[in-house]
Amino acid sequence: MFFILIVIYVVFISLGLPDSLFGVAWPVVHSEFGISESFASVYSIIIGVCTGGVSFVSGKLIRKFGTSRVTLVSVLITALGLVAISFSPNIAVMMISSVIMGYGAGAIDTGLNNFVSLHYKAQHMNWLHCFWGVGVTVSPLIMSLFLGDGGSEWRKGYRVVALLQLLIAVLVLFSLKKWKGIERAEKEETVDESDSAGIADIIKIKGVLTGILSLGAYCSMEFLLGTWGASYAVNVFAVSPDVAAKWVSLYYGGIMVGRVISGFLSIKLSDKGLIRGGVVVALIGIIIFALPLGTASLFGFFLIGMGFGPVFPSVLHSVPERFGAKYSADITGYHMGGAYAIGFGIQLIYGFAATNITFGITPFVLIGLCTALVIFNEITVKKTNT
Repeated sequence: MFFILIVIYVVFISLGLPDSLFGVAWPVVHSEFGISESFASVYSIIIGVCTGGVSFVSGKLIRKFGTSRVTLVSVLITALGLVAISFSPNIAVMMISSVIMGYGAGAIDTGLNNFVSLHYKAQHMNWLHCFWGVGVTVSPLIMSLFLGDGGSEWRKGYRVVALLQLLIAVLVLFSLKKWKGIERAEKEETVDESDSAGIADIIKIKGVLTGILSLGAYCSMEFLLGTWGASYAVNVFAVSPDVAAKWVSLYYGGIMVGRVISGFLSIKLSDKGLIRGGVVVALIGIIIFALPLGTASLFGFFLIGMGFGPVFPSVLHSVPERFGAKYSADITGYHMGGAYAIGFGIQLIYGFAATNITFGITPFVLIGLCTALVIFNEITVKKTNT
């Protein structure tokens, strides 16, 4: 089990690597392709639909092929999508390539989150997502190396990340035999395909819908800053794209630090306590964002990231406790698929509003979403007695 846990940790780095590439490259990419800056929202919706769509069916894929095989194929698909993006001659080809990448990411995300929530303690879920934080922190730094002098080499940033994905796929390939016994036992514990529930049945389970809505509010904030954080820094504080990329990296670094800390705190605190504490820290960061401190306000990126740290892993880790292990893969998938749909939908609306009005609305949008997260999470806690 320990060796498999190490492999899962490394795979979560691969899951994080592509997530922050687009946002930091976009200030340069949209100029090269000659399209509006606001088109980033449409582009992100495409990825979100694919990632979320796979999440809805990933429970069935996992039961049929096993977590390990689904993970291996998904990492390879993600690498393929990254390579295709790097050779895209226009935005249309880039979007098609991102569809491929989105399908790969969605299956990894649901499969490994469900596996860890079933077989490992809460601290491992937080530390696991900390390794996702390593991926999303490193990739903006990689991309920033190619954004100087006009940023014409942004394609090389995608290729470097694709190479890292391929190396991780090799590690998964050599670990397949180690998964067999655990996956056999997992099949016995979870629902049979012949007894699987549809989405309508899952949504009727007490607390599932509000749980999805709470995670959707969180994902809206995370996606908003991931996609538009660099554009916010460029437009509001007049920093260069390569400097903005470093600020976004600080945001993801905050998420990573938050998950390291919450991993230790989870030994004493429940998932509920970690979510509540994270929201408070994020709100402090948002307030700093809103204060007239000049570029010093951008240090809010780090605190927001720290606050976000425990929220996503704690919500997912609580799924088996809140709703039982029988349908946990399906419920995890619906949480992620529904949350991604909400998150990218909100991010789409925000993108058009910010580019047509002002990016200065950002702190106020974040406060509204934070409030929604608190309300829906507390309703879920009450309904499930957790």
